[in-house]
Amino acid sequence: MNDKTPVTGLSAAEHLRSAKRIIIKIGSALLVDDETGKPRITWLNALTDDVANLRDRGAEVILVSSGAIAVGRNHLGLTKQNLRLEEKQASAATGQIVLAHAYQEALARHDTTVSQVLLTLGDTEERRRHLNARNTLTTLLRLNTVPIINENDTVATSEIRFGDNDRLAARVGAMVDADLLVLLSDIDGLYTADPKKDPDAKFLPVVSEITSEIDAMAGEALPGYSSGGMITKISAAKISVGAGCSMIIANGHQLNPLQSIIEGSRATVFEASVEPKTARKRYIAGSLKPLGTVTVDAGAVKALQNGKSLLPAGVTAVEGNFQRGDAILVKAPDGREIARGLAAYSNGDARKIVGLKSSEIENRLGYLGREELIHRDDLVLH
Repeated sequence: MNDKTPVTGLSAAEHLRSAKRIIIKIGSALLVDDETGKPRITWLNALTDDVANLRDRGAEVILVSSGAIAVGRNHLGLTKQNLRLEEKQASAATGQIVLAHAYQEALARHDTTVSQVLLTLGDTEERRRHLNARNTLTTLLRLNTVPIINENDTVATSEIRFGDNDRLAARVGAMVDADLLVLLSDIDGLYTADPKKDPDAKFLPVVSEITSEIDAMAGEALPGYSSGGMITKISAAKISVGAGCSMIIANGHQLNPLQSIIEGSRATVFEASVEPKTARKRYIAGSLKPLGTVTVDAGAVKALQNGKSLLPAGVTAVEGNFQRGDAILVKAPDGREIARGLAAYSNGDARKIVGLKSSEIENRLGYLGREELIHRDDLVLH
C-alpha cells in the first residue's frame, strides 16, 4: 500500500479551492430565523450559489443540515421553551419536509437535483448500515445530485438529547472518503482562549495536529455558541482528520459564506496528514477482524496486483461465515495471504457465484448485485 501524504500548511481558501469531495455542515442558527422560525431563504439562496460554483469547478458536494426541529416546532405551533422528546420528534418530522423543499427550490435555480438522506450516528457505526449508506451516497454523487443529510431525529433519542451534527458530518465525511469538511457555524475558528474573555487570545489559522493543548483550548461552550460549542467541533475534527479529511471551521452568518472563505475570510483549518483512501485502507488493514477467506486463481492474483477489483470469476473457494461488509482474507493458489478487503456478498451468496462471470451473477442469485466480490477501493494488498 502506497501512502501519499497531502500537502500541508495550506490556507482554508486553498483547501476549499482544491477539494474534490466536500461535506458542508450548516448550523441551525444560520438556516432558521429566530423570530419567525422559518428558513432564511435569502441566506440559503446565497449558500446554494456557492455550492453551484464549487460544483462548476468539478467538486462533489454533500450538505449536512441542522434546523428540522427549529422549523418544525414553529410550523406546528409548539412555542413553549422546553419541548418533550416526542414533541421534538414530531417537530423534526414536519421540519424535514419544509427544509427539503427549501433546499430543493434553492438548488433548482441552478438546475441541480437534490436528494434527502436521513441518518443517525448509529447508521455510520454499524457495519452493514454504514455500507448501505455509503453506497447510497456515492451513487447519488455519481448521478450528479446534491445529497441533503438530516439527522433522523424522528427515531433517534440520544442524538436529540446529547448529539450534534458536527460529529455526524464528520462521520459522513469519513464514510464517503471526502477531502474536506466545512463546519459553517456562528464562530470563525479556534482561538487559544475565549476571545470574549481574554484580550490576548490568539486566532489559529491552521492546526496540523490535535494535541492535548488544542483539546484544552476548546474549554466549555462559549456564550452564543450552539449546543456543544467548540468541544464538539474538536471531536468532529478528530474523526475527520483521522479519516484523511481536512476540516474548516468558519463563520457562516454572512451571505455567500463559502465564497467568503475562498476570498480569504478568517477560518481555521484542521489538516489531515493522509489522504482519505489511504486512511480507509489503513482501517481495513488493521482495525477489522477477518471473518472469512477466499482463494483466487493466478489470473486474479495478477489482476489484484495491477490495481483491479476481485471478480467472482477469479475465485476458486470460499471459507468462513461472513456477511456483506465484513472483512475477509484473500489467498493465492499456494495458500499465501495476499490481501484483505470488505466483502460485497455474504459467504452463502459468494459460494453461489464462485467462478462466474459478472453477467451471470443475477441469474444465479435472483437479484442484481455488485460485479465485484471485493471492490478495489475496499481492498488492501499485503
